[in-house]
Amino acid sequence: MSAILPAARSWHRHALVAVPAALCTACATGSTFRSGVGDAFLQHPPYYAGRTVAAGGPIVHLPIRFQRGATQPESFDLAAGASTPIGRLLAEMNAYLDSLRVSVPLERGRELAGTPPDVMFGCELQPGDDCDDGPPTPLRMRLAVGRPSASWVESANGAAAATGADRLLVITLETGHYWPRQRNILGQKEVELGTEYAVGVPWLTSLDDPVSALQLTGALVGRDGRAIRIGAEGLIARRTNLLLSAVGVQAMISDEDVERIRTARRDDLPGQPLVWKTALRNLVGQLTGRPGL
Repeated sequence: MSAILPAARSWHRHALVAVPAALCTACATGSTFRSGVGDAFLQHPPYYAGRTVAAGGPIVHLPIRFQRGATQPESFDLAAGASTPIGRLLAEMNAYLDSLRVSVPLERGRELAGTPPDVMFGCELQPGDDCDDGPPTPLRMRLAVGRPSASWVESANGAAAATGADRLLVITLETGHYWPRQRNILGQKEVELGTEYAVGVPWLTSLDDPVSALQLTGALVGRDGRAIRIGAEGLIARRTNLLLSAVGVQAMISDEDVERIRTARRDDLPGQPLVWKTALRNLVGQLTGRPGL
């Protein structure tokens, strides 16, 4: 059954924090201040920010995990146990990430303490944490990264040193909010999910409300905990019926949606690769300086 919840415009995890430079040493975990990459406001994909990275020294990657509560209360979010659709998708993604051999997996059985860097991607927020939804402001997506905790930086530094790596790759599967857009003068609509990837949505989809999406977000992080490059690639969008959106409800990503994305293919690409494999490969390639991966 599809999840239908009250419109989730106020359920965003972070607001931009402005802190005087003199107080930087006291910056809270999750603050975007001096996180390494400044906030980017993007209208169209590709959704990346930060320095373009040259392929170089060793990189260690953490297991991809599902971040509950990214855009809604955790109690409403998908379960992520090993036997759930999310759990099965994560297992497939992690096996594929290892197979790319772009980075070295974190030592088996080792877990990092503390709170990791938090890459945030979704509709641009107004001061009240509502999605900024119309003229004269263009519909933009905000890409930002929150600072990890000091304990995570210390733990990550040790893990990187143990493998001879100088950078860490952190990737998360989570839900987000994307804007539907009108594709052409015929009134056809679409959601731009990622690099050269957009999906059509029915014409009854409201353009005034964001749609729920399942996405991959990631960051390449230095051993000091600061992000070097961040990005996002969407996998699937869940449209809300125009009549439902008019009364303030929003359709959320469901277990059935996750099962579909496990086998959905890119018919527009040679060989019809899996949607999630293409998105993960694009993300890893862009973050690690191997765009032709």
